[in-house]
Amino acid sequence: MTAGVAGNGHRPVSSPGRLRRALASGRFVVTAEIGPPRGADPAAIARKADLLRGWVDAANVTDNQSAHVRLSSFAGSLLVLSAGVEPVMQLTCRDRNRIALQSDLISAAALGIPNILLLTGDHPRFGDHPEAKAVFDIDGVQLVWTAATMRDQGRLLSGRRVDPAPHWLIGTVENPFSPPISFRARRLAKKVAAGAEFVQTQFVFDLPIFERFMAEVRDLGIHHRCGVIAGVGPVRSLRALEYIATKVPGIHVPDAMIRRLRGVPADRVADEGMQICVEIIERLTEISGVAGAHVMAFGHERGIPEILERAGVGPRPDHAAAHEGSGRAG
Repeated sequence: MTAGVAGNGHRPVSSPGRLRRALASGRFVVTAEIGPPRGADPAAIARKADLLRGWVDAANVTDNQSAHVRLSSFAGSLLVLSAGVEPVMQLTCRDRNRIALQSDLISAAALGIPNILLLTGDHPRFGDHPEAKAVFDIDGVQLVWTAATMRDQGRLLSGRRVDPAPHWLIGTVENPFSPPISFRARRLAKKVAAGAEFVQTQFVFDLPIFERFMAEVRDLGIHHRCGVIAGVGPVRSLRALEYIATKVPGIHVPDAMIRRLRGVPADRVADEGMQICVEIIERLTEISGVAGAHVMAFGHERGIPEILERAGVGPRPDHAAAHEGSGRAG
């Protein structure tokens, strides 16, 4: 993984985080996702963080996901940090120009947020303010390069110095299932060249396609420079299955999985969806070059510990003793 600002004369503002250490150790890492509330209640974030503490290496805080207004990723990340869970602050190019983006990046480092996930973002027309003006001053790849330049060279896009330079683990996203599929690994290589140190993928339901993607990642040597964290999540209802399979671009649900979920009684779909998620994580641990799993269980964060435990990847090693002690006390 990238060493950051060492040797350039700039003192890192935030210290290396748990996620960086976990990726460097080579063990299977786990991240999850926290969607901020559509309201000014900090306890809503704390409740979700409490469910994940000890089970994940870090938790993403989304940035007005799907172009819907919510509590900001910046504020949510600080609340997650105060709740004892390491945050990954998402930052999109949709709502900010390069001045605001760089300002938010510096601010995140100054307040101790150790991880950032940088992406272009969904267009406002898909959200709750479709008439809003999109910014997109730069795109996700350019934002990754901007962050790496700020950290490693201590420079803004203007060329002016950033002193002290910020320090974060820089992440990006990739969708192995979006056409043209043959281009996805090379597209990721471009993001890694810009400075990305870890990548979180779209939901992995089709393992054969994902395994071909990983073969290309290994051929390009990307996995040596960037931790590949595969997106997973439980399908909890037939309605959710229909939405994921037909309405969300870039997600491929195999026919066999659709038949499996439709083949159980309606009151068992959630259990079957959880079991499928467990089986996918188990397979991911066996694929060379996969660094971990990113669990997305929107509105069902309380189910994440069970998924991880059944898949044999939780709780996190340095929290296991505390978890066992807590269980005995209960």
